[in-house]
Amino acid sequence: MNRNGICVAGNLIVDINYHVSAFPSPGQLVTILEDKTMTVGGLACNVGIDLAMLDRELPIHILGCLGDDPEGRLIMAQFAKHKNINTTGIATCGQTSYTLAMNDATTRERTFFQFRGANAAFDGKDIAWDSIPAKIFHAGYILLMDGLDAEDPEYGTNMARMLADARKQGMLTSVDIVSEASDRFSKLVPPALKHVDYCIINEYEAGKTTGIPLRDEAGKLNKQLMPDALHALKALGVTRWAAIHVPEGCFGLDEHGSFISLPSLKLPHDFIRSTTGAGDAFCAGVLYGAHEDMPLKEALRLGTAAAAASLGASDANSGVRLLRDSMDFYYELGGE
Repeated sequence: MNRNGICVAGNLIVDINYHVSAFPSPGQLVTILEDKTMTVGGLACNVGIDLAMLDRELPIHILGCLGDDPEGRLIMAQFAKHKNINTTGIATCGQTSYTLAMNDATTRERTFFQFRGANAAFDGKDIAWDSIPAKIFHAGYILLMDGLDAEDPEYGTNMARMLADARKQGMLTSVDIVSEASDRFSKLVPPALKHVDYCIINEYEAGKTTGIPLRDEAGKLNKQLMPDALHALKALGVTRWAAIHVPEGCFGLDEHGSFISLPSLKLPHDFIRSTTGAGDAFCAGVLYGAHEDMPLKEALRLGTAAAAASLGASDANSGVRLLRDSMDFYYELGGE
């Protein structure tokens, strides 16, 4: 089979956003300042749509679970805007997952309440592999998908089994993790990394996975430890690219063991409208580079450009630009 395109498997979420005067203490009442907004989120939504925004001809396949409800229909309507997104792999079950996002007008901080919903039912065991001609299979998030995080007697987790199955079909594999404050990383992440060609995560996730602290107690980035963390990810099984993104820039180790570091872009004043989904946009850019057989450095540039452009929109996706526009944007802002 001449494989082409990217399959994105994982959580499908609707973000319900509220802007409140302040986040209340228990028992208190606060005012909701404006009408709520509903946007799509989660790895399968964000990365899938971001890839469609980068290249309108790239075949994209989505796998996951949605409920037959208004939230599920909202997600499907967003996918339907992109002719190159195939949603036949989305199963219907339960209630669509949603996140209540409380935006504090006083502190500008956000507080989240997450309902797992239909995402918890997706375990990767009933995938019609013959119907997926993709070149790359990207899955996540580890720690947020109950069905995929469940134990598998042979592979350790269902996520690891699904990635191994994708490889058996001839696909390259990629995985992402959620930034959970827990001690579950050492149990759930290593089994998956044994079956991964690309790992694209942030510094918190990399630190929790490898045990290497990538920020000190004051929050300063430990840049000197980045090569160690990337080599540790490779040692856990990542075969091609390990990449770590941070607000300050990005770091990567390619298939030849070469270390690459790029700074973030200097954005215009007041450009940033929301940071939601920037990590997924970065991941989409790097995955696209992998699909197109770019060297890692060029893929990291595209990931940086996609993430930076996404910051200019209030949702996770609409700021992402076509490939050529993304790279023009990158170099206009002084990208290396």
